[in-house]
Amino acid sequence: MKPIISFSICLITGIVFSQNIVGQDTSSVYNKNQVFDPLFMSQGATEFRSADGAPGPKYWQNSANYIIHSTLDEKDTTLKGDVTIDYTNNSPDELNYVWLQLDQNLFNPSSRGAATTLVSGDRFDVKGYTKGGYHIQSTKVIYNGSTYDIPPVITDTRMQLRLPFTIKPGGDKVQIEISYYFSIPQYGADRMGRLYTRNGVIYQLAQWYPRMCVYDDIEGWNTLPYMGLGEFYCEYGNFDYYVTVPADMIVAGSGDLQNPEEVLTGTEVNRLDEARKSDSTVAIIREDEVGEPFMRPAKEGMLTWHYKMQNSRDISWAASKAFMWDATRINFPSGRKGISMAVYPVESKGDKAYGRSAQYLKHSVEFYSKDYFEYPWNSAVVVAGVALGMEYPGIVFCSYNIGGASLWHDVTHEIGHNWFPMIVGTNERRYMWMDEGLNTFINGYASNSFNHGEYGDTTNRSILGMASTMIKSNDPLLTPPESISLKEYGQYYFKTANALNILRNSVIGPNRFDYAFKTYIHRWAFKHPQPGDFFRTMNDAAGDNLNWFWKEWFYETWTLDQSVKSVKYVNDIASDGSLITIENLQQMALPVTLQITEQNGQTKKMKLPVEIWQRGGEWTFKYNSTSPITSVILDPDGQLPDINRKNNIWESGK
Repeated sequence: MKPIISFSICLITGIVFSQNIVGQDTSSVYNKNQVFDPLFMSQGATEFRSADGAPGPKYWQNSANYIIHSTLDEKDTTLKGDVTIDYTNNSPDELNYVWLQLDQNLFNPSSRGAATTLVSGDRFDVKGYTKGGYHIQSTKVIYNGSTYDIPPVITDTRMQLRLPFTIKPGGDKVQIEISYYFSIPQYGADRMGRLYTRNGVIYQLAQWYPRMCVYDDIEGWNTLPYMGLGEFYCEYGNFDYYVTVPADMIVAGSGDLQNPEEVLTGTEVNRLDEARKSDSTVAIIREDEVGEPFMRPAKEGMLTWHYKMQNSRDISWAASKAFMWDATRINFPSGRKGISMAVYPVESKGDKAYGRSAQYLKHSVEFYSKDYFEYPWNSAVVVAGVALGMEYPGIVFCSYNIGGASLWHDVTHEIGHNWFPMIVGTNERRYMWMDEGLNTFINGYASNSFNHGEYGDTTNRSILGMASTMIKSNDPLLTPPESISLKEYGQYYFKTANALNILRNSVIGPNRFDYAFKTYIHRWAFKHPQPGDFFRTMNDAAGDNLNWFWKEWFYETWTLDQSVKSVKYVNDIASDGSLITIENLQQMALPVTLQITEQNGQTKKMKLPVEIWQRGGEWTFKYNSTSPITSVILDPDGQLPDINRKNNIWESGK
């Protein structure tokens, strides 16, 4: 999901104010025992989650396979569907009921999400839509050859099926069949919806079928309601789905199209084959071909598009007769090939807009595959439509009216979510920073790598700007999404990304960080990590107890203020050495970098580890000077979010 507020504005403001955010009060509020708390994260390991952050020897998770048939009714703007779910209970527990997610119920006027929307409205508002919500027509459960009609118990965006039998632990299976329909909202809380264009409506369909809640070893059934900001937590499984739409429409979907010969013309099939062999963009449907009858295999009636996706946690799709369609090859590190595609209306054409979007997508998938974990699926597609920026496995929705740098950042961010949380399957509804923040972190490196840094930023502006944001923050990153101020949820993205960049570049170094970060991804690919699993993996694989770092960045709202207190000479003789005293005035502790300049013109940099602050908020060290010192500068390269940079500088005679 794309943050709606332009962070560049915040950065510029932050850089200005971070020069002197606080006054010249030199009293310290630092408490070493709070930072280096020996009891923090001291809980023992379990057989499900190991002390080193890896899945334990008896780690388990349940699975859900889906077969879905759905039909789009343009006249009534409704979607009707039937879903069959094969659910496997791999847990050690007996299950007497199951819970499913009914996320479309957010758009029911009586939903909790509607009731908790600010009077002024917000990005995730239902915008007064009155026809929304699932209509559940039937619910059946098949177990051991017997079929049961189960009356659903629906509470807001959750549905419980109370079973007349017990699903046994250790691999027992049950099949659930549900028939349903819902009206498609025009504005789907910025995650789906309808966009009316010159050549037809673009339907972006998401949260479009009842799906299983996750049952895990932490919460049991995860039944937090969907209220808008907090996203999703889903089980992994295989998807086999059929989408029936008017014959003049193109359908872009998660996974691999199974019946191209039935829904595409020979020309389109041949062009797709060409695109799979080309690193240049190939037009599958050109501007002058949009809506033309000769570009569709049937002139009237309905066509059914059949897609499959393996080992995924979700699927989405989009349909329209207004699509232009581009494609190009993806080259994976293993030598495997895939396809990157873009579908968009003529309003979004051109190289300054969606004309480059297939290349943006291609580069992003190739970069993240090379540097982190190979993309496990064969296709990826970006769809221009009503949603500002929203991610699903193999498909991303981006706003139709952006281009240039904004479109690049939207595309690389949304497809980056295929690593967090689509591959590393975190609980977005509880821990938004675990997907938004880690994804924003890797996005920065992808941006620097694209086209010689065309859209990159190798400066420290984001870290400097973070200082002013942190001093105004009231909520730590561990705050659940539905509890955080809507003015502060951008911190899930940028505070997390800045924290990881500081950890990588200023605390443990790129080599150890990168190894530990990739270890986390590979350990938890297609599994369900908790925050502690990430923290413990980073500690263990990097070889440092970083609990102090996790506490101050993720559990607290602390700020940083390092200061140069004084410079004195041994025996009052500069050539005998200097005694430099520095202070830590706020609650946060970080390593220290100093730039020391002497009267003889010699300048040196020194680094001091964070452990100097274990003994208190003041530290004096000896520097082997050979002449009087003219200046001492803390954090000379601006790599830390210091809230008062004026006291970072000591100059002789001042």
